[in-house]
Amino acid sequence: MTAFPPLHQFFDSAALAIVLGGTLIATLLRTPWRDARRAMRALAVLPRRPFSAEPLIEQIAHLSRMAKRHGVLTLDRSVITDPDMAEAVAAIVDGEGAEAVTSRLNLARTARVERHVAVADIWTGAAEVSPAMGMVGTLIGLATMFATMNDPQRIGGAMAIALLATLYGALFANLIAQPIAMRLRRAARIEAFERTRIVAPLAALAAREAPRPSRGTSPGPKSGPNLVSVA
Repeated sequence: MTAFPPLHQFFDSAALAIVLGGTLIATLLRTPWRDARRAMRALAVLPRRPFSAEPLIEQIAHLSRMAKRHGVLTLDRSVITDPDMAEAVAAIVDGEGAEAVTSRLNLARTARVERHVAVADIWTGAAEVSPAMGMVGTLIGLATMFATMNDPQRIGGAMAIALLATLYGALFANLIAQPIAMRLRRAARIEAFERTRIVAPLAALAAREAPRPSRGTSPGPKSGPNLVSVA
């Protein structure tokens, strides 16, 4: 049985620099710097559990009870860590109705999904670029090898660059960049669905706490004044 060669034989700093450096440069050249920073920060999100709306729904129920007992203005003193929900509650305190709050939440959710998809696209692009950078490293290694045919000591290093660059490009694309992109897209889909669950409770809270239409008087033709709803 053939023994697996030592792992250090598969390491070549020049080939690794060509693949990783080329992938990084190519990705940055076609990506806005703000999105590139988000793509790096997104790595910290991967170990976390998927987003769940349950804590927010429980907090909305608590806010609803608070508003019913003490008035809607007391919601302004509540500590809300979620930015979308905090913005919606602030709008409710300012007197916005259910339709306006629903529209505000939908716009915030759409913008959030677009940001998440843009980050996932960056990693997808890196997965597409890295095999090409591996081929670039292979061509560089072959060119170096043919240029040093008279020096046997340098042929081995050039051949290592040529072979390992292709290996590094394939491994980075299929074991790192593409899995990261797929996990980010999955997390974005889950969060988008979960955030739809907080729209109805917040809209219901806004409908209860929005200013009610006033009532006016309209005289009847022969009878006393009748109360008529302005709505």
